[in-house]
Amino acid sequence: MDEILERSRELKQALVEFVLEAEGELAAALESYAADQSRRSRGDKVQQDLIIDSFLTEGLGDKTPLDLFLASQPDLPESDRQLVSNWRRSFIGLFAVIQILPDGFELMNWLTAKHYIVKPNDTQTLEQMTRFKVGEILLTRIAPVIDTYWTFSGPCTLMGKLGKPKLAVAIGNFKDNYKSALYSDAPELLEQAWQSVAQYHKQFVDFFGKDEVTMPGYQLNKKIAEFQEVSMQRRLAAAGIDDSKTLAEAAEAAGIGEEEIRAAVEAGADSIAVSQLFDSKSTTKMVIPKVDLPAELKKAEQVTALSHPRWGQMFLPTYSQFKAILEAEDWQRIEGSEKLIRYYLENPTINAFIWQQLAQQYPTQLEKVLQTILERPDFQLDQDLNALLQEHNKLIEPELPETASVPIHLHNLFEEAVAEINKSKSKNKNPKKTSGFQRP
Repeated sequence: MDEILERSRELKQALVEFVLEAEGELAAALESYAADQSRRSRGDKVQQDLIIDSFLTEGLGDKTPLDLFLASQPDLPESDRQLVSNWRRSFIGLFAVIQILPDGFELMNWLTAKHYIVKPNDTQTLEQMTRFKVGEILLTRIAPVIDTYWTFSGPCTLMGKLGKPKLAVAIGNFKDNYKSALYSDAPELLEQAWQSVAQYHKQFVDFFGKDEVTMPGYQLNKKIAEFQEVSMQRRLAAAGIDDSKTLAEAAEAAGIGEEEIRAAVEAGADSIAVSQLFDSKSTTKMVIPKVDLPAELKKAEQVTALSHPRWGQMFLPTYSQFKAILEAEDWQRIEGSEKLIRYYLENPTINAFIWQQLAQQYPTQLEKVLQTILERPDFQLDQDLNALLQEHNKLIEPELPETASVPIHLHNLFEEAVAEINKSKSKNKNPKKTSGFQRP
């Protein structure tokens, strides 16, 4: 084993002990961080170890535990300080075993398709990992050692070989549990994804004329389809594709075979994904997901669509009812009013932006309603709303929404996963499509 790899194990152990033995502010920060992370995921031993490992480089406040550790070790050699400092780049990922090496593995991060040479930093772990096979999926954290290889930073969960449907589900679960780590090793993909949310919002406002629209579910679904078709045509035009031609004609002009198009269509790819095939000059590796309202929303009497450049798009069948409560002279006379308000507080799909919109439009009424529901006559909307939302596990700042663009390889995986599922359900004449990170 390399001397620097062995040294990384010793320093990592010293860093963990420094954190676990800490008192005061650092100990309180660990307790708070662990409590927050545990609410989002399972609480087994592996998860607890992952939480501690991520706390080392994330922590709470301006200085991370790693920074505090380095500050407490003024006599640490510069080579050691550089090694520990590099751990700021450590991240959790869902990896595929690409190749088994004598002292480690070649892994691919499924979220970004980036490859890494990863070596265990102790012989016992390496021996335990001899059972790993090419094609198997691992959930773990890795940290850099030198420029050419990394090491396992946290515990490793072996998930075995997964078919496309199960792999799609695993990636969906990863997204739910580690949303902030989706593109940890590819900030350029993260930037493109956020830019796509802002661009989609602008296109939404251009098409609908405003950022909030309400109409019957079936009608909204048709309008969303029209909106996406207009957006697709604009993308084709921006790529220099003649919109007077059919896709087949454009493909022939671009020198792309029909079989390639047919394979994409049979896999369930939407028109936007297919259009990527025609843009040989495109440098982007991201695809805009297709939005299709769920069946229950299509049947709803009224559905409100809200759009925001950071929060993305939200579709609510009860938003008009909530606003009617706030507009009523005596809201308590409206049947089910309290139940609906509590639903908006407790349901995780009702995010902070929705509450912020209501607070902006109906500040006085919303404050009075919450004072009554919460039995807190001193509740002040401008001062207490964010704290109330956080009490109900709602994030005040947005996470990357479902409508953000996704890497093409992930988009294709999900489309192919759904195609496999649909093939196994021969009685289903209307195959369900998916996009982005939505699970099959």
